[in-house]
Amino acid sequence: MSRWRWDYAWEVLPDLLVAFLKYTLGITLAAGVLAIVLGLVLALGRRSDNKAISRTTFGFVEFIRSTPIPIQLFFVYYGLPSAGIRLSALTTGILVLGIHYACYMSEVYRAGIDAVPQGQWEACTALSLSPQRTWRAVVLPQVIRRILPSAGNQIIALFKETPFLIVIGVGEMVFVANQFGSHTFRYTEPVTIAGLIFLLASYPTSVLTRKLEARLAQ
Repeated sequence: MSRWRWDYAWEVLPDLLVAFLKYTLGITLAAGVLAIVLGLVLALGRRSDNKAISRTTFGFVEFIRSTPIPIQLFFVYYGLPSAGIRLSALTTGILVLGIHYACYMSEVYRAGIDAVPQGQWEACTALSLSPQRTWRAVVLPQVIRRILPSAGNQIIALFKETPFLIVIGVGEMVFVANQFGSHTFRYTEPVTIAGLIFLLASYPTSVLTRKLEARLAQ
């Protein structure tokens, strides 16, 4: 078993940090925003009085949640070009991760909406508030407060699944670590450093999320 080489570790660290900041973190932020926005749309679609919309939304959410991310990546990146739709690897990664986690976020939103007391809906009706104002002024502020911890956990999970994008060649951190390993036949240092960077980025966020959850529960 080869010994740990600090000189090699220091050599690969700058490129791994650049890949983390430029791709891993950027993909997480872009896909996270997509998941948050689209998740709300899907949650509202599930609650629609139009059965066609609610059933279609339900089917879409269940289908996406029931299929693995690598298969979705392969389908979008390698399958859609046969239908004339070509997306870059980076765009594919953001869309697939964003849509995948939007389906999970829709369930988070749905739980938050269901937690709003029925009496508040009835009060809004008694006050003749429009549906738009009811959602904007009464429902959504409460929903956002209730779902913040769960939404944070979903974004952390999304962050930790960015390495799946290696299957379509996105130059995120694990992809760069793998390239170093394939060139030098030493995987221990780059892969270990990549794992530590993930840990250092995700663990403090997880702690803050738990503290936020405990504070909102008071």
